[in-house]
Amino acid sequence: MEFDDADALKAAVGQHLGYSEWTTIDQERIDKFADATGDHQWIHVDPERAKSGPFGATIAHGYLTLSITNLFLPELLAVPNASAGINYGANKVRFPAPVQVGSRIRMGCEILEVDDVPGGVQVVTRNTVEVEGSDKPACVVDAVSRLFF
Repeated sequence: MEFDDADALKAAVGQHLGYSEWTTIDQERIDKFADATGDHQWIHVDPERAKSGPFGATIAHGYLTLSITNLFLPELLAVPNASAGINYGANKVRFPAPVQVGSRIRMGCEILEVDDVPGGVQVVTRNTVEVEGSDKPACVVDAVSRLFF
């Protein structure tokens, strides 16, 4: 959804913005994340060992799933008139369910808060990453962004 200005964002507090497109999490993406972070735990990078592990296959790192919210968010919330946008942090992050390799995920987004800050607004969104076919989400994050105009 596209918003023209801070007032439009404020008017959308409490609104669900819909869902992103589905993305498949493959082993190559998991391996690249492991290389980038140094987290090479076998449940992520050893498909043979992971077959007999607690999830029956390798799983994405929780922080990989969290990071992918930045891939999805622009599909759901766009503010083309903003001169800059920054990730300001997160108020709460949870990983209720794993993302097995080969799973498809998407994200839903709701605007929780919009508050004035010098030069712009601070926007808190609840971003929920769903795994296709799962009853539980993979990640729920109340993300904080700042948009400047």
